[in-house]
Amino acid sequence: MLKSLASLFQGLRPDRRRMYEGAAGGRRWSAGVDMPSTNAAILASRGPLSRRARYFEGNNPLAASGVGVWESALVGAGITPMSAHPDSSVRETLQRHWETWTDYADADEMSDFYGIQRVMARRMVIDGEAFAVLVTTPEGFRIRLIDAEQVDTALHRELPGGGRIVAGVEFNAAGRRVAYHILRERSGLPLATSLDTVRLDARDVIHLFKPVTPGQVRGLSWFVSILLRLSEHDQSIDAQLVRQKIAALLTGFIRDPNGTAGGFSGTTAPTDALDVSLEPGTLKVLGPGQDITFSDPAKVGSEVIDFLKVSAREIAAGLGVPYEAITGDLSDVNYSSIRAGLVEFRRRVEAIQHQVIVFQACRPIWRRFVMTEILAGRVQAPDFFRNPEPYLLARWMPPKTDWVDPKNDVEAELAAIAGGLVSRRKAVAARGYDVEEIDREIADDQRREGELGLDFTQKPSGVAA
Repeated sequence: MLKSLASLFQGLRPDRRRMYEGAAGGRRWSAGVDMPSTNAAILASRGPLSRRARYFEGNNPLAASGVGVWESALVGAGITPMSAHPDSSVRETLQRHWETWTDYADADEMSDFYGIQRVMARRMVIDGEAFAVLVTTPEGFRIRLIDAEQVDTALHRELPGGGRIVAGVEFNAAGRRVAYHILRERSGLPLATSLDTVRLDARDVIHLFKPVTPGQVRGLSWFVSILLRLSEHDQSIDAQLVRQKIAALLTGFIRDPNGTAGGFSGTTAPTDALDVSLEPGTLKVLGPGQDITFSDPAKVGSEVIDFLKVSAREIAAGLGVPYEAITGDLSDVNYSSIRAGLVEFRRRVEAIQHQVIVFQACRPIWRRFVMTEILAGRVQAPDFFRNPEPYLLARWMPPKTDWVDPKNDVEAELAAIAGGLVSRRKAVAARGYDVEEIDREIADDQRREGELGLDFTQKPSGVAA
């Protein structure tokens, strides 16, 4: 039988064999595992992953630091909109109304709009997704955050007409999201016993998550690849701490051939050995033939420290943040290495800011805000219904990123502007500011300086022009 199988395999054409080792069989893949369906795995695993990620974020310093790094990098002080309407007066009006509204954006009155951004970014990292409901109250347009567990993950149902509900998300026959089925009461609160759900139109729900596969329904915790490593890292550190505690319990051993204990007092153990203790400033006189040998507690060697560093680097890599940022350990970096690491990290941050946070959350909120202000008559827009897009467009400015070497970086930026490689508008936007606002402030400063007779063109001694 084996010979016939071998001959059959030998007779296969070379292009029909598994030429990639990752797809081959054999002894080395005897314990191999695979993932047949990414979407099925996400729906089955998101619950346990989220619960474990919450635990580690609350109890593990590396996990808590990693969440803080992402939260600060993605949102910081806030991703702010700048109206893109061609009329400057309309832009100024919309911006003025927006700045007033941000302080009242939270329906629960716990923070402002940028605080809502921060919480949603944080929950996206930990739980894999964040939800908010756009509500209209007597006071105006508001945003209410809801826990991801309120969207009923266990709700799966076929609907008439070809639609379906998957994990609390309703799709029509064309596969488009049309509604979310949300538990009426927030989970985890006292007396929250009702399991009734409310169907909310998808246009009124913000669902923030990082898509990782086509057709993805729910988000996946960003801790997915490091939860086991976090647990083992915790256990490794605990083992070293216990080792040190045990080693410190034994101060030394008294050798007493006469059995008189040399004047030491203590308690007798079941083995007839005397347990004694020493106090600060104690002097003891030993008799003839008596001796004391002090223990040499085990130390945490360099190999253990190196291993824990490697483990921490794996955790940082799995979470997608620089090792130095998550640990605060800058002992092995120089200017070039930290700059290279931050440049790559900022590319990731920028992609998530614009492709996920701005697209899924910020744009729908801005559009709803503008429509609400215009329909309420607070912003005059006579041509809105004929051509609404100019009013609904906005440029979103991410938070300013600090420079690694401000002097060299600014000089390089100025050279790029002078050489026509980048516009001044783009350079200012990269700092998180609006060039028009900057220009107005500069003009106001120059006008005020002229009126007061101030002159800041003279440089102090020692400062290059």
